[in-house]
Amino acid sequence: MRFKQLLLPLFLLIVTQAEAQYSDSVAVRKARWQKVRIAKDVRLYRYHFNAKELFSANEFISYLEVKRPGKRAMLEIGYEKQELKTVPAFGEQAGALAAVNGTFFDVKNGGSVDFIKSAGQVITQNRLDKDGKRSRHQMAAVVIHNGKPEIVKWDGSADWENKLPHDDVMLSGPLLRLNGLDESLDSAAFNKLRHPRTCVGLRPDGKIILLTVDGRQEQSAGMSLFELTKLMRWLGCIAAINLDGGGSTTLWVNAEPDGGVVNYPSDNKKWDHAGTRKVANVIFVKAKKR
Repeated sequence: MRFKQLLLPLFLLIVTQAEAQYSDSVAVRKARWQKVRIAKDVRLYRYHFNAKELFSANEFISYLEVKRPGKRAMLEIGYEKQELKTVPAFGEQAGALAAVNGTFFDVKNGGSVDFIKSAGQVITQNRLDKDGKRSRHQMAAVVIHNGKPEIVKWDGSADWENKLPHDDVMLSGPLLRLNGLDESLDSAAFNKLRHPRTCVGLRPDGKIILLTVDGRQEQSAGMSLFELTKLMRWLGCIAAINLDGGGSTTLWVNAEPDGGVVNYPSDNKKWDHAGTRKVANVIFVKAKKR
């Protein structure tokens, strides 16, 4: 009898969680996303879940969808070795169509703390922990060849990133999905707590998603990495990688008003487009040169 009494609450909890997940996935699928054409093969999508209908919270989500990357629109890594600049400053200087913040960096001294290679040149090596181990955001990478990105996973070797053959490499993480499967995430606070998030996703049809979720605001709570993984799966991504987030989370589009920032960065603690943080690196979307 005691065993049955213990099983019932567990069963009800599983059913409740399953129903909530189904409701969340339906909310994403039925959302009437605001769509804007940025360029040939580049679209901007935005939607505000403002009735706490996604993960029982308000969420403002923006993402770029790049069709056939490497054809008309190219992805590229932008960086500064020491100077910090806002994502709009990076984008405007490069003449990009759009840009999103990249991987983790030294807030005080500038420069990435993760491996970056651009145009075949190594810009920064990983800054390892005190015990010589790599951080969770050094266990996967966005790699780009001829403007077309892939997401790859650390193979466990010490010099893995230096052996990658691609001309453009940006380490980041944690890795969320790969080959159509969710990756395992530990119970670290960084993964469990809700924050603004930035993410790159790959769909099986070759389309690329550069996504931001705003957070630390009443209008948008942010997401845990467990929630972000589900979102990327529901958006059809077979691979997804987390980038730097928090106050760094920024999506800039050249054709948009308000300085081009389309999300609501949280650094100024206001629900506007002005709270952009200076960062050390970005991922660009550029028109292919003819």
